[in-house]
Amino acid sequence: MNTLLKDAPPRIRQPRPTFKRSLIPYAYISPTAALLLVLMMLPIILVIGYSFFDNVIVNKNPEFVGLANYVEILTDGVFAQALGNTLYFTFVSVGAHLVLGLSFAMLLNTRLLSSLSKALFRAIYVMPWLFTVAIIAVLWRLLLNPNGVINYVIITLGLSDTGIEWLSSRDTALIAVTFINIWAGYPFFMVSLLAGLQGIPRDLYEAATVDGANPIQQFIHVTLPQLKPIIISMAMLDLIWTSQQFALIWMTTGGGPINDTEMLSTFTYKAAFSSYEFSQASASAVIVLLLSMVLAFFYVCHQKSRD
Repeated sequence: MNTLLKDAPPRIRQPRPTFKRSLIPYAYISPTAALLLVLMMLPIILVIGYSFFDNVIVNKNPEFVGLANYVEILTDGVFAQALGNTLYFTFVSVGAHLVLGLSFAMLLNTRLLSSLSKALFRAIYVMPWLFTVAIIAVLWRLLLNPNGVINYVIITLGLSDTGIEWLSSRDTALIAVTFINIWAGYPFFMVSLLAGLQGIPRDLYEAATVDGANPIQQFIHVTLPQLKPIIISMAMLDLIWTSQQFALIWMTTGGGPINDTEMLSTFTYKAAFSSYEFSQASASAVIVLLLSMVLAFFYVCHQKSRD
């Protein structure tokens, strides 16, 4: 025993990290941290500060008004309408993205189609995701024009005697922009869910078949539980992205007609750069930030529990 202890190699004591060595990781991330501070944190702090003053930017000596700007925004009927439109636009879009994305992903994952057919459909289905927002807006404005292709088909089939003002009518404008956003966003769900479907072991389906489960039961008890983490993560991300959609609304309807497609993003933009009410726009931006932080909080909590 003593011989074994004598022959054992001496233990090497790890040097204790000095104060300078402990600062090395922070030195590596300091350029990125400084960039984030200047480009993100500083503007957020300034906007929060502006929301407590009146006549900021246009007045050299703005007056401190406390929460008056928030009260004015929250009691504004246009803001309430913009909030309702945003909720409708967001939840309908996210729900449709999920249904369409899962449907097309399962179609591309089936064994009933050949590899060539899958590649062809995959290229077709993913095309809306390749277009920029500007192209999507111009494309659908041409299609939904009173003299456009869609109205021509409707009139030819005898469904209507005259063309429908899809983006100019108060009855159809919000539905139209929501449909455009659904068309543009479902490929993100499709690609992600297709990757999740391809990662599900075939043994689970074989075991379910042996137990007598039909395709619907396999979908409910095998497919959905396996895709649940992906679905929740993507739905939360899509809620954050869709609730902040600005470019598509601005380039199709501009928030009209008569505020029927007004969103929180367009309302804030108009308050700042059309009415030059920078104080009210700052208060609106802070409210949007708080709503986004709530969604981001739940997303981060879900990611931590998943890890």
